[in-house]
Amino acid sequence: MDYTAEREGILRGGAEKYHRAAAAAGKYHARERIRRLTDVDSFTEDALWANPDPTLPADGVVCGSATVQGRPVRVIANDSTVKAGSWGARTVEKIIRTIEAAQVEQHPLVYLVDSAGARITDQVQLFPGRRGAGRIFHEQVRASGQIPQACALFGPSAAGGAYIPAFCDVVAMVDGNASMYLGSPRMVEMVTGEQTTLEAMGGARVHCEQSGVGHFLCRNEDEAIATVRRWLSYLPSNWTQPPPARAARPPVETDLEAVVPPGESTPFDMHDFIAGLVDRDSVLEVQARWAGELVCAFARLDGRPVGVVASNSAVKGGVLFTDSADKAARFVSTCDAFNVPLLFLADVPGFMVGSEFEKGGIIRHGAKMIAAVAEATVPKVCVVVRKAYGAGLYAMSGPAFGSDAVIALPTAKIAVMGAEAAVNAVYANKIAKIEDAAERERFIADRREEYEADIDLRRLAGELVVDDIVEPAQLRGDLIARYRRLSHKDRRFGDRRHPITPV
Repeated sequence: MDYTAEREGILRGGAEKYHRAAAAAGKYHARERIRRLTDVDSFTEDALWANPDPTLPADGVVCGSATVQGRPVRVIANDSTVKAGSWGARTVEKIIRTIEAAQVEQHPLVYLVDSAGARITDQVQLFPGRRGAGRIFHEQVRASGQIPQACALFGPSAAGGAYIPAFCDVVAMVDGNASMYLGSPRMVEMVTGEQTTLEAMGGARVHCEQSGVGHFLCRNEDEAIATVRRWLSYLPSNWTQPPPARAARPPVETDLEAVVPPGESTPFDMHDFIAGLVDRDSVLEVQARWAGELVCAFARLDGRPVGVVASNSAVKGGVLFTDSADKAARFVSTCDAFNVPLLFLADVPGFMVGSEFEKGGIIRHGAKMIAAVAEATVPKVCVVVRKAYGAGLYAMSGPAFGSDAVIALPTAKIAVMGAEAAVNAVYANKIAKIEDAAERERFIADRREEYEADIDLRRLAGELVVDDIVEPAQLRGDLIARYRRLSHKDRRFGDRRHPITPV
């Protein structure tokens, strides 16, 4: 019996009217997305024949293996032309098998998500059992830290299905089409009385700019696919391998010394400093639209990937908030899982203070960041660009946190707090009693001078707080040499099952 015609029908997906509707919304078919993601003619599909019902070709999900930039990957792609990409029992089984196969093979996994969620009519078959939908998330968690998991989100990711992107290491979302939500606007109004829209509640901008669940806001599907391909290029295929190197490129020609203003409170954009330090065109910033006071980015130094965690005083003075602490903790953990060395560029006044922020859990969130930095065993270098005050020094991998080197630029200051705050904290009552304005200013200036002398950079180097004082022009070469030397670092940390996540 010849199955060619039936095969061709399955490969076309759902009815033509659904293809036209998708195209009108700027959306590709699932198999076209796979074609654009993967290397030419490299995709092999599994379980094509799932579900003999002709209205449910492949049961609404395309699964298989391919290569991306020459490296093997596993791919899962919802077909939105088949019942809006919803899940049936065979859909769930195909997804589970693909995640399991990726773990066995130790190959990265890419999810191309566009799904309305579970088919309520099939809930008994797909939802509660041992091989039900919950098993998808169980397997994602098992795969976490073993293999890179990337998600490009092109349409909805609804209800429980929203956890597929949440359990991925990175999520690229298409502006205007992508959404994540646990309850639809109709359900929200039924349960809470709130009237909202899908875009306002769970659209791409919400998640990339406010919730932090999305990492990249993309203009269209091509950009989302290209972003996933680029993100994968910084990571190894699995946790046992080194990240892939490329040919080295010189950085953007920049006078790094001129980038950093002399006054510690004068804001500047750390992106300019990073661009002048790492290989040209190698920066891929993660969550650039969220918690901008801290920059987290992949880049290359002399062709080799590094994860950059950098204070950005151009946004909120570079102070660490709850969101920036969460952002850093996840990025540091990702780099550590996949053997990407970490570079910290500190210009940090510390964590935000005040009753609002204490009630918001600044201590709890800050502890997550500090714990992630402490647990990271990849090569870690801290560069104090201008200041590292209070627990900000700890969060940016200061001397106590297993850093392989702490380097100071000549502009660096390390202290419990800045001179102005310190003098006010110690001498506030005495200052208030000095009635003559000129005498009061002289007293404050003298105390500041004493404080600055106490934290003198040369003294800190003499006390082995910093390992070297490096001129900005020599920093790139110094870092390249250090990371090269650290490439075979012993990464043992301690015997245990797993750490306890800070409160």
